[in-house]
Amino acid sequence: MKTVRRVPALLVCLLSLLVLAWPASAAEKIRVLVFSGGHEFDTNQFLQLFQDNPDVSFAAFTHPKAHAQLRPEAARNYDVLVLYDMWQDITDEAKADFVAFLKSGKGLVSLHHSIANYQTWPEYRKIVGGRYYLQKTIVEGVEKPRSIWKHDVEFQVRVVDERHPVTRGVKDFVIHDETYGLFDMAPESHALLQTDEPTSAKNIGWAKTHEGARVVYLQLGHDHLAYENPNYRKLVAQAIRWTAKRD
Repeated sequence: MKTVRRVPALLVCLLSLLVLAWPASAAEKIRVLVFSGGHEFDTNQFLQLFQDNPDVSFAAFTHPKAHAQLRPEAARNYDVLVLYDMWQDITDEAKADFVAFLKSGKGLVSLHHSIANYQTWPEYRKIVGGRYYLQKTIVEGVEKPRSIWKHDVEFQVRVVDERHPVTRGVKDFVIHDETYGLFDMAPESHALLQTDEPTSAKNIGWAKTHEGARVVYLQLGHDHLAYENPNYRKLVAQAIRWTAKRD
C-alpha cells in the first residue's frame, strides 16, 4: 500500500488562486478560419503552415461555400480569418457578415493574391489597406494602371519595423517568390516589409486596424518555395498571433 501524502491546505489555496488568475486564452489555441478559391496553389504545403503551428487550430474552406462560415452562428467558432483566396463574387449578406466579424474584434490576415479580391467592393480596399488592380481603374479621379506580377524571382526583403510583433525576431532575408508591381498600400497602413526589387512594389507587408480588428497583409507566399522559407513561416505565425490579440 502506498503512503498518501497530504498537500498543505495553504498550498492548495495558492494553487487554486493561480489557476483562477491564469487567463483562459493563455492555454487555448487560436482558432483560425482559412479561405481559398479562385487561384491554384500548392494546397498541401500551404496547409502545412497551419498544421505545423502549435498555437493554432484551423478549418479551411473553399469558395463558393466559404462565406457561409462568416454567418454569426459559424463565425463565433473562430478568432482569426486568413485569406488566401482570389475571389470576386460576394453578396450583400456576406459583406455585412465580413464587416461584423471585424467589428467583433477578431483578426484578419490577408496573404498574397487575396489583395486582388472583390474589385467592385470599395470597403475591401479599406479593410485590407491596399489593392491590386486586375484592370485599369479610376480611383478618386486618378487612373490606376493594371497591376503586374512576375514568377520565380529571388529577391531581398527588408524589415522596416523590427519592433512590431509581426516582424519581431525577423531580420532582412532573401526569398524565392512571385512579385507584384503597381499595386497600392493605403496611407493609413503601417509598413512592415519593403523591397528594392524592380519588378515589385516597394511596400510588401503592412499592419493596420479596421473596425476594431487588427489586420495584416503579406504580399509574399506564392508557392511551396515561399511556404518553406522559415522567415515567411514566422511572419505568418506572428501575424496570426498579433491579429488574434495574443501579442
